[in-house]
Amino acid sequence: MIDKEKLLQTIEQHLEDTDRFVVDVTVKAGNRINVLIDSDTGISIDHCVALTRYIEATFPREEEDYELMVSSAGIDQPYKFLRQYVKNIGREVEVQLTDTTKVQGKLIKADAEGIAIQRQVKIKGSGNVDETLEFPFDQIKQTKEIISFK
Repeated sequence: MIDKEKLLQTIEQHLEDTDRFVVDVTVKAGNRINVLIDSDTGISIDHCVALTRYIEATFPREEEDYELMVSSAGIDQPYKFLRQYVKNIGREVEVQLTDTTKVQGKLIKADAEGIAIQRQVKIKGSGNVDETLEFPFDQIKQTKEIISFK
């Protein structure tokens, strides 16, 4: 089976000096490898192809066969790194807290301490009022972008 740590080192070496970074690497039974990457500016198919070729050159299939899929962290994937939060400031997100509460709103801030979202709250007789909520990372189970087709 392909060594996950060696694979991760290989990927990080390839992504060095770029704005791209590893989100997740899984190596499952039967040497099924899944690599998710992201970037501060976006991932193209060319980035995925280049990384695939680099991995294949480093881990020849003649020595050990494997199935490899390299893709971008899609919008359906939860954020795992501060960089992803920062990149998505201004987007609508759903935050699931560790106590299972879910909160939706616009991501307006992300730093090493946590995040802030803004949402509208209806106040009787006053209409809608913006409310800002802050959450430290240790209270966040996951955050995902809300996909809207408006």
